[in-house]
Amino acid sequence: MSDLRLPYDLITLDNGLRVIVHEDHRAPLVCVNVWYHVGSKEETPGRTGFAHLFEHLMFTGSEHVPEGRFDVLLEEIGATNNGSTSTDRTNYWELLPSNGLELALWLEADRMGGLLPAITGAQLEAQRDVVRNERRQSYENRPYGLASETLLEGLYPDGHPYSWPVIGSMADIGAATLDDVHAFCRQYYTPNNAAIAVAGNVTPAQVQEVIERYFADIPRGPDVQRPSPAPPPRTAQRIVMEDDVSLARLYIAWHSPAVFKDGDAALDTAATILAHGRASRLYRSLVYEKQLAQSVSAYQSSAVLGSTFRIIVTARPGVSLAEIEPIVRRELEAMSNEVAERELERALNGIETGFVDSLQNVGGFGGRADQLNMYLFHTGEPDYAAQDLCRYLDLTTADVTRSVREHLLAPSVVLSVVPLGRSELAAEER
Repeated sequence: MSDLRLPYDLITLDNGLRVIVHEDHRAPLVCVNVWYHVGSKEETPGRTGFAHLFEHLMFTGSEHVPEGRFDVLLEEIGATNNGSTSTDRTNYWELLPSNGLELALWLEADRMGGLLPAITGAQLEAQRDVVRNERRQSYENRPYGLASETLLEGLYPDGHPYSWPVIGSMADIGAATLDDVHAFCRQYYTPNNAAIAVAGNVTPAQVQEVIERYFADIPRGPDVQRPSPAPPPRTAQRIVMEDDVSLARLYIAWHSPAVFKDGDAALDTAATILAHGRASRLYRSLVYEKQLAQSVSAYQSSAVLGSTFRIIVTARPGVSLAEIEPIVRRELEAMSNEVAERELERALNGIETGFVDSLQNVGGFGGRADQLNMYLFHTGEPDYAAQDLCRYLDLTTADVTRSVREHLLAPSVVLSVVPLGRSELAAEER
């Protein structure tokens, strides 16, 4: 197995902020990666989309950084930066020359401690419009764009923290008030609800000095109460949605084990065996042999409160999804009984390569700084990459067949997205 150790030092301030420092002096670069432990699951019905809205607001200025200056200051020293929001967390990162470390940490400290005074009604309205437009482009006006949201509504009961999309609803985005946004900021954008990973050409002593100077005086926020809903029921449901598309597309989704729980890695591996590459089962049967489908995909969408496993098949022109679904079900039934050693070996080789590739860079999404924060968030141990990979390399074919049998033969949500006026192409009742 490859050496995936991520040695680190951990700094904890009195206000609860944790800072992970990972030294790598091979290149004169450093990444500052901040995770706020708030995602769309911390929202409530009628107030959805706030975590994603804050991803935008965090770039509009803070107490000592006027609007527009954040990016300019970083670009002037050759830095890149970005952010993202998920159901469970929001992250921000800067990758820059290592002599820019103090600038990046000062900017992040000003956002953590001085964002609230800078959020005005005008800024809220401007970013609300940006998010609305993003939603139109990614959901309402995009082919198959409402499929994921429709699946969530079928998988989760009303009010479950995963029953709405990360971007929120148009109505909730429009209804957000300045007081709502300020209250959300005070609750979640605090040092005790955040962690920072600093990876690259730095030393722990150097980072600690700057961290204490800029972050130590930021007051601790209130304790965060995490949602703990009852497990959603496994119910069979069939949904047909007409859309402005030319090809019918089949979605099948199941509830599956939460991230890092037993069965999570096995189903991730099952997805690879099912639909990753031309040697995969669904590609071979649906695309190559029977030529019923244009494309196939499968993935385990892992999350804290529980995951979902999804299979997506796009049909060839004029092909009914009623022809495709039985073949998918037969492949799952076969996998629940037997997986060949060569299939498992091929899947694990690809998974191990992905692990190694993701750790080649200190910065960016999935780089070492991001991985350190991710493992701290999920396991409490930043240097968990090797143990994580072992979850996969220790799998047997029996582990995969058992997970398929327990989870992918269970009741599922079936969504047929068909061209306008072509409901006859939908998957049939079984």
